[in-house]
Amino acid sequence: MTTTHLLRRTALRVLPLILPLALAACQSTPGTPQAPWTADLGNGQYQNPILHADYSDPDAIRVGASYYMTASSFSNTPGLPLLQSTDMVNWELVGHALPRLVPEKVFATPQPGKGVWAPCLRFHDGKFWIFYPDPDFGIYVITATNFQGPWSAPHLLAGGKGLIDPAPLWDDDGKAYLLHGWAKSRAGFNNVLTLRGMAPDGRSLLDAGGQIVIDGNKLPNYKTLEGPKFYKKDGYYYVFAPAGGVEEGWQSVFRSRKVDGPYEDRIVMAQGKSGTNGPHQGAWVTAQDGSDWFFHFQDRRAYGRVVHLQPLRWKDGWPLIGEEVDTSGVGQPFARHAKPLVAGPVRVPPTGDEFSGAALGLQWQWSANGKPAWYSLAARPGQLRLQAQPGSNLREMASVLTQKLPAPAFTVDTRIELSAAREGERAGLVLLGMKYAWLGLRRAASGTQLVLGVCEGDEHRCTEQDQLVVPVDTSAAYLRMTVADGVARFSYSLDNSKFIDAGQPFTASMGRWVGAQMGLFSAGGTEGHADVDYFRVSQ
Repeated sequence: MTTTHLLRRTALRVLPLILPLALAACQSTPGTPQAPWTADLGNGQYQNPILHADYSDPDAIRVGASYYMTASSFSNTPGLPLLQSTDMVNWELVGHALPRLVPEKVFATPQPGKGVWAPCLRFHDGKFWIFYPDPDFGIYVITATNFQGPWSAPHLLAGGKGLIDPAPLWDDDGKAYLLHGWAKSRAGFNNVLTLRGMAPDGRSLLDAGGQIVIDGNKLPNYKTLEGPKFYKKDGYYYVFAPAGGVEEGWQSVFRSRKVDGPYEDRIVMAQGKSGTNGPHQGAWVTAQDGSDWFFHFQDRRAYGRVVHLQPLRWKDGWPLIGEEVDTSGVGQPFARHAKPLVAGPVRVPPTGDEFSGAALGLQWQWSANGKPAWYSLAARPGQLRLQAQPGSNLREMASVLTQKLPAPAFTVDTRIELSAAREGERAGLVLLGMKYAWLGLRRAASGTQLVLGVCEGDEHRCTEQDQLVVPVDTSAAYLRMTVADGVARFSYSLDNSKFIDAGQPFTASMGRWVGAQMGLFSAGGTEGHADVDYFRVSQ
C-alpha cells in the first residue's frame, strides 16, 4: 500500500500521523505464535463467533467474489476498520477508512463512547461508500474506488445531535433515501426510524426533517429500535433492525411495498435456547452461489461485541435467520455450521507485532487522534520506542496504544526497557477498560521498580492505586498477561525463564460501548522513553 492509499491529496499533511499504523501486513510469518482464535475449523465447518474481537455493529457487503466489512470504532484512531474475505469466515484486516476523527480538536483527547458509531458500508456507482454517525455532530459520508483506499475526507451529510445508524438506499427509479435512528442521550427520544430523501450523490438531504416510517413505541414490547439496514428485494422494501437492547435484544425485519410504508414487522432471530445472547444488528449478504447469510454481533461485555455469521433463508417473503426450531419464523443462532464457501485460506486479523518493519501492525489504535512524536520504529530498529507523555490516569491519555482482545483465552508476552526516565515516569503492559490494570517499570528515587497499578471506578473516572512488586537492578523486564474468562493474571521475569506472579488476578471490565483493550504505554513525564522489543499473543 502506498501513501496515496491513505488520504486524498488535500489531506497529505496528516500522513505522518497515521502512516505507520496503516502499512503493516496482516498475515502470519513462520515462527509466530498460533492465533488465539480461529473460526475456520478446517473440516468444512466454522465456529461462531467468526471474529472473537470487538468489531461492533458490523456491516458487510459482497462485490464480485470478495466480501468487505467495517465496524464501529468510537474514539479510537485510526477508525472504521476495513476487513476483507473470500469466504465470509476468514477475515483479514487491510486498513482503516478514517485516519483521524473530526472535529480534530474535540478528539485530541479520549472521548469514551463518542466518535464513530454504527456505520453502513455500500458499493454503488462504481465505488465504496461508508455512511457513519457521530451522535454529537451528525452523519458523515466517505467514499473510495478501492476498498483499501484512499478514502475521501468526511463530508457532513446531516448535522445535528442524536442522528445515528444511517442506512442509504438507491432505488430502481434513480431516487435515493437515507434511513436513520436516534440516540435518546442526545435527541431526547429513540425507538423510531426516520426516512429522508437524499441526493443520489450522497452530498445532501432533500427534506428538512423526514418522516418517521417505523415507530417502535407503537409495537408491543418494543424498546430501543435502532441500527437499521435498508434493502430492496422482489418489490419489497426491507428494513433489518435490532430492538430490545444490546445484551438481551433480538433481530426484527420490516417490509413494505412502498418506501415510506406502512411496514409490517416480524422478529426473525432471537436467542432462543442457544447460548448467544442479544443476537442482532448486522448485515444481509448474498454469496456468489446465491445463498444468503447474516452477520450480527453478540455483546460479551469485557470482550466487546463479537461477530457471528448465520445462514439466512427466505420463507413466505420473510427472512429466517439461523436455526429454525419451530414454525414461528423466529430462528436462533448456530454455534457451528457448514462454511458458506469451501474455498479460502485460513486468515485472522493480526495481534502480535515484532516491531521489525517500517510500520506498526494494523491492529494498533490510539485512544484519540495520534501524534507522530509519540513513537518511533527507527530510533532503535527492531523495537518500538514510546516517548513518555504527561499524565497519570491511563483512561485520560490519548497516547496509550491499544488493540482489541482477540479470544476468550490468550497470553500476551512483551519485553520493555525503561530509559532516560526521571522519577515517576513509567511504562508497561495495560488491560484498559472502565477499570484498568497494568504491570511495568517505574523510575523511583531509589532506582527502578516493578509496579502493578490498578484503577477501580466507574465509567466516568477511576482512581489508580499502585503496588510495588519488587525493586529491580535492571532497566528491562519481561512482562506477561494471561487472560481467561475475563480474568487477567500478570507475571514478570528478569531472565525470560522463570515467571513470577504479580499481585492478585484482575477482572477485566468493558469500556464505554467497547470491550476492554490491551496495549502499551509510556507515561508520567516527557524525558524518558520505553523500548518495546515485541508484543506476542498466543493461545
